[in-house]
Amino acid sequence: MGRFQVMTMTDAAAARVREIVETREGARGIRVGIKKGGCAGMEYTVDLVTEPSPKDDHIERDGAHVYVAPEAALFLLGTEMDFEVTKIRTGFTFRNPNQSSACGCGESVELKPADLKALAEARAGAA
Repeated sequence: MGRFQVMTMTDAAAARVREIVETREGARGIRVGIKKGGCAGMEYTVDLVTEPSPKDDHIERDGAHVYVAPEAALFLLGTEMDFEVTKIRTGFTFRNPNQSSACGCGESVELKPADLKALAEARAGAA
């Protein structure tokens, strides 16, 4: 593999990303980001990507493409993205080592940024 990846995705997440891309004209993948909001302070955002930004970190698994917004990379370092269907909700879930707490609804989280040095070293080590 040898390439640095900010985050990883499960088979289920990859399958869902491919499904989304196949059903939307011009879609290349999805972009994961974070925004301020929710009761715990931050929420994950998932948007359709038609034009990938060269600044984004790119993750690929079995033909599924996920882009990570640069401002989110520090908060998402080491995260595993999954996709789940439960009685309560259907959607992407994030197992994030940087998460210090979450609200009861699971929609918003409190994130502390990963160490910038760790991110730089991980990128350098994979180059």
